[in-house]
Amino acid sequence: MTKSTIPQEQPDFSLMLGGPLFQLLRRGRLSGSASELLHRRILVIAGLAWLPLLVLSAIAGTALGADGAVPFLHDIDAHVRFLIALPVLIAAEMTVHHPLRSVVSQFSERVVRPADMARFQQAIDSAMRLRNSVTAEVTLLIAVFTLGLWSTHQEIAILGEAGWYGAPDAGQLNLSPAGYWLTLVSLPIFQFILLRWYFRFGLWFRFLWQVSRLDLRLTPSHPDRVAGLGFLGRSIDAFAPVVFAQSALLAGMIASLIFHAGRDLMAFKVEIAVSLAFFIAIILVPPTVFGPQLARARQQGLRDFSGLAGRYGEEFQQKWVHGGASAEEPLLGSADIQSLADLGNSYSVVQEMRVVPFGLKDVIRLAAVAAIPLLPLTLTIFSLDELVGRLIKILF
Repeated sequence: MTKSTIPQEQPDFSLMLGGPLFQLLRRGRLSGSASELLHRRILVIAGLAWLPLLVLSAIAGTALGADGAVPFLHDIDAHVRFLIALPVLIAAEMTVHHPLRSVVSQFSERVVRPADMARFQQAIDSAMRLRNSVTAEVTLLIAVFTLGLWSTHQEIAILGEAGWYGAPDAGQLNLSPAGYWLTLVSLPIFQFILLRWYFRFGLWFRFLWQVSRLDLRLTPSHPDRVAGLGFLGRSIDAFAPVVFAQSALLAGMIASLIFHAGRDLMAFKVEIAVSLAFFIAIILVPPTVFGPQLARARQQGLRDFSGLAGRYGEEFQQKWVHGGASAEEPLLGSADIQSLADLGNSYSVVQEMRVVPFGLKDVIRLAAVAAIPLLPLTLTIFSLDELVGRLIKILF
């Protein structure tokens, strides 16, 4: 067996299977070595965040409402945050793990040159060291119990009225037992898991940027129209659940303001547009680091194929148009014509080559996922019949 035919091992790359929290979950039998036990993990973590709030508010008599306070069971934001967004963020670890590992494997098999394989492995090792960093996760915890607590008080202040979590008194908010659990346990759990995803986004961006510095083996005539990097589209689809979870969180916050603070949906149109653009951009930006290499590959491919097409075209014209072919050689069924057509198709592929490793369909798909949690809010300004009618007009 020659050296070139020796099968390569799949790179040991995962943004999920590591870090202090992952090890803690394994010791607590909430995860296996490959992030198994997903249902148990979701039930325990989401239950720890939501169930005590129900129990404590029920004991205080604020689960269904008392003294004009917003009852816990009517708090849309809390239920969406802890029963929808949080479970989706936890489940997304499984939807991201395998596709990203496959993408990294495709890099090593298809586009990384043997001479750069050592540097490619160094990029993987560097990402894994940061993933396992105790300092990184401690920093996230510090952020949760400083900036996170500040943002929590800001959110409560926006509502400006009593709720199951507490009641304002002389400019101060007196927290109920459920309110203390919310601010010291439930929200920190959610914020830490969300910030941990942003940390992973940073690791993914850093890894792709390091790979983009390598002299990649790009093929401008590749039918995927991105010189062989089309497999990166899998990473965009893999992160879609994280986009959905963040959009659901936004929808829950807006719904609470609409139903409990008397706000109007149209008052949030700028915030919605900016938030959705941010959610989508954070997924699409990392693959764009390959833009400069793809642009150079396209330019070089156009030059190469233009020269080749020119030479072939001259010979074809000399042979078939100016009578260079022998009388015995039939024109009908000639392979020369098929070769000319194939060359033209290849040149068209290079011309249509994109300088980002994703297409408009990928963007639309991601935008649709981000928009889905917000669609129910339109029922606050349109009736269901009106909404269906508008959708029909748009689609047909």
